[in-house]
Order: sequence, then structure tokens, then C-alpha cells
Amino acid sequence: MDTATTVLDLVGVFLNALLGGTVARRDRLDLFGFLVIGIASGLGGGLIRDVLLQHGPPAALTDPAYIPTALAGTGVAFLLDISPPDWSRAFKFLDAAALSVWASVGAQKTMGVGLGWLPAILLGTITAVGGGAIRDLLLQRVPAVLQDTRWYASVAVLVAAVEVLGIATGFPVAGTVAAITLGVLLRIVAEWRGWTVPRGLEVRPSAVLRRRRRRDGEP
Repeated sequence: MDTATTVLDLVGVFLNALLGGTVARRDRLDLFGFLVIGIASGLGGGLIRDVLLQHGPPAALTDPAYIPTALAGTGVAFLLDISPPDWSRAFKFLDAAALSVWASVGAQKTMGVGLGWLPAILLGTITAVGGGAIRDLLLQRVPAVLQDTRWYASVAVLVAAVEVLGIATGFPVAGTVAAITLGVLLRIVAEWRGWTVPRGLEVRPSAVLRRRRRRDGEP
């Protein structure tokens, strides 16, 4: 299971670095900009997760496969333009896969060090969205996860929850497969159907109180 977790983590690193590279291309950055944004996107979520877990140095700094994997994903994005709209379907699938893989891995690693189900869901979500948030901050933007109402972080929460359920019931492999599959399908369908997360409601306590007084005949 440890080997499978590492492989999935590296898949997430590659995919997120690739997606980071597409953002760098969209912003017309040079090669150094590609490397900075790609590496931050590819390794950021895992670094945040490992630092919060305090279970030794982050894997990105101790495992020799992580940085080259991030560089490989960034290199592919530098050489090949997979940005929408020409590669719209492929981009959406890669985005969904990257989100789901890292949410699953984050939950796995958290449960693996003995923490409970709620921290596992939290760190699974942070792992999935952390790299993108760092990327956006480097580009002086409000992180997309905080202003995009489409299903994104909510999908990561569901993926992490399914992963935790699989581990808790003794079916970690089946749980991982189910979690990633569910995440990819939900993300793609949410994009297709335009599903969004509600924004802040417009309920004002003073207005509610006035209506209640009028109904009761009070001045």
C-alpha cells in the first residue's frame, strides 16, 4: 500500500505540474517562469501536507523521484500546448484526475500516520488544492479555489471521505479506486452541468425581524 501511495502521489505531482505549466503558458511566462509555476503547482500541496503531518522531512525533499517528476510535467507543458479550447476535454480530464488523485493520497497519508478521519479529509482537501493556491498567489491572484463556485474543493472533500471510508472498512485498494473514479466523474459532470456551490445568502436579521413584527401586528 505504501508503494501504491507513493506512485499515486507522483502521478499527482506530474499532473499538477503539467497543469501549472499550462497556466504559465497562458500568462506567457518564460522558461524560468514555467519552472517556478510548474514546480510550485506540482509539489506545493504535498509539501503543505507533509509539513502539517510533522512526520519527518517532506517526501518531495527526501525522495529523489519527486522533483524530476515535477520537472517532467512542467517540461511537457513547455513543449506541448494543451491549453483550452483546443485541448478542452483533455484539460478537464487532467484537472479532474489531478484533483482526485491528490485528495486520495492526502487522506491515505494522514490515516497512515495514525490521525483520525476528520484530519484525513481536511489534509486530503488541502493536498488537492494547495498547489493551485500557491501557484495563484505567486501570480498575484486570489486563489481560484476561493472564488470559483464550481465544484472543486467540494469534490476533493468527497474523494477524501470515500478514501477514509475504504481504509476504515478494511478495503483500502477498493476505496482508492472508488474515490478517484468518483472524483473524476463528479468533476467532469459538474463542469458539464454547471453545478456550483452556493454563495453567501442574503438573509438580513433586521429584515426578518421587521417582517415578523408586521405579521404579528406590532409597530
